[in-house]
Amino acid sequence: MLHDATLTTDRLAGTHTSLDALHRASTDRSIAIRNVSKIFKTRQGPIQALSAVNLEVREGEFVSVIGPSGCGKSTLMMLLAGLDRASSGSIMIGGKTIDGPNADIGVVFQQDALLEWRSALSNVLLQAEIRKLEPKAARARAEELLKMVGLEAFHEAMPHELSGGMRQRVSICRALLHNPPLLVMDEPFGALDALTRDQLQVDLLRLWSNRAMTVVFITHSIAEAVFLSDRIVVMSPRPGKIETIIDVELPRPRRLAVRDTPAYAHYVQAVTDIFKTLGVLKEDEA
Repeated sequence: MLHDATLTTDRLAGTHTSLDALHRASTDRSIAIRNVSKIFKTRQGPIQALSAVNLEVREGEFVSVIGPSGCGKSTLMMLLAGLDRASSGSIMIGGKTIDGPNADIGVVFQQDALLEWRSALSNVLLQAEIRKLEPKAARARAEELLKMVGLEAFHEAMPHELSGGMRQRVSICRALLHNPPLLVMDEPFGALDALTRDQLQVDLLRLWSNRAMTVVFITHSIAEAVFLSDRIVVMSPRPGKIETIIDVELPRPRRLAVRDTPAYAHYVQAVTDIFKTLGVLKEDEA
């Protein structure tokens, strides 16, 4: 299964669609999550993943969601993408209620889910084939995106010939091909080494600033959330609810050197202290 919001294709079939038309069709990038709860039915009984989550994400914001394992972060992402339904409450994107798979947005999961029999460029262009985009314009955009993430020399490389970081870059380009107003990412860099992760964070910020997207980014890393975000949504242990929201007032464009500043350290410590208060992080008494 291709995990980048290409699951609903019936309304995209027919004549070729221009990339400009797709962009004009969905210009509002705001998100309204209102009193959302999610309960899963299991053989052991009901498990509540989310409890009364309320969140407004402004158009063009970069918002990270951070919390302990099992707190419902990924569940919230699935709800935003329309790949699952809330047990109660509502989610609106651009003023429209999400009640099924939302093909307008881009979704990137931790696993790149590239098709092993297609080249890097062909994997990106899979979006164009599914969405019936104009082939010439789509190819030009795919090549532009690959160049922006440093893969201009790897158009014809097969997935097994790419490193983990390169594969994830291809996955991000695929999710961005149709110029989505909203990009939702579920720990996309979690399995990467530290240096590759740093580079992809820089690449992502460059893509975000150039494309004027709204981004919801799920992570376990406090440092990553501080470096990337305009705001950090801190979630409690299950059932997940929003414990607090922290505005990150670090200058943009962000450079890696910001991580050496007292202001950056202050935000990292602030989030760390919240998780200590919640009992998520524990230290032995000296």
